[in-house]
Amino acid sequence: MADQMIKVERTDGVLVITMDDPPTRNSLGADMTAQMREELDRFEEDPDDRVLLLTGTDPAFCSGANVRRMDREAQQRSSEPPKEKLELPWGKMEKRLGSRSESDEAWRVGNFPLRIHNLQKPSIAAVNGYAMGVGMGISLACDIRLASENAIFSEAFVLRGLIPGDGSCWQLPRLIGLSNTLLIQYTGDRIDGNEAYRLGIASRVYPHDELMPAAMELAVRLANGPTQAMSLIKYLVRKSMDIGLEESLEMGHAAQDIARSTDDHKEAVRAFVEKRKPVFKGR
Repeated sequence: MADQMIKVERTDGVLVITMDDPPTRNSLGADMTAQMREELDRFEEDPDDRVLLLTGTDPAFCSGANVRRMDREAQQRSSEPPKEKLELPWGKMEKRLGSRSESDEAWRVGNFPLRIHNLQKPSIAAVNGYAMGVGMGISLACDIRLASENAIFSEAFVLRGLIPGDGSCWQLPRLIGLSNTLLIQYTGDRIDGNEAYRLGIASRVYPHDELMPAAMELAVRLANGPTQAMSLIKYLVRKSMDIGLEESLEMGHAAQDIARSTDDHKEAVRAFVEKRKPVFKGR
């Protein structure tokens, strides 16, 4: 059985997952990925788990993928005979698309941010330190990023001769625009918490010792809210990024019909009439 590489805590409707492999600064490999996937499956199925808070053991959030594994794979590829004719990268892409294997470890690790992105409950990344490569991709997959002043973000793939294959080519342009995205991804430069906040990668930045209390306060606040409505908001916002206003309004009408049918909406109306604070159940 693999060593436990995550810490899990449940409190006040919040699932706190801490990536915990200090010798590698919480690098993401097959074992950690599998453990987090298993926990996220439980999270979605348990109505008492209403918000995800993801962080890492200091001094890192997640330092990226396992470099030793990449070195082994690079050595294996170096034994292959070189091609006689130079072929430009975009041409190679046309041939390679659709050829991946679901059993490929690199695919399972690089694809993990999609699992977080597809969660139908709110998610918060508390980025306490190094968020490098796929570690940054994991934070981008969360709905909200809160950063410590000690946080270090980097699209470090290019420094290994690689590309951001973790979804950040989709996420980052929507957050910070095309030019800033390409600058960060072409250079692999490191960005501290304050710069991440300035660019819009992080929603808020805190002194290091204030990060987790602030993140937990926000997570509990969301967990005590109408999380069914939040799920529909997430769906509508994501879909609206790629459609026109008219279609978004039509989709919003359907979402509102669903929201009106929830127990939380009925509770909110009763609480308003009775002049009291609503007690939401996420149902």
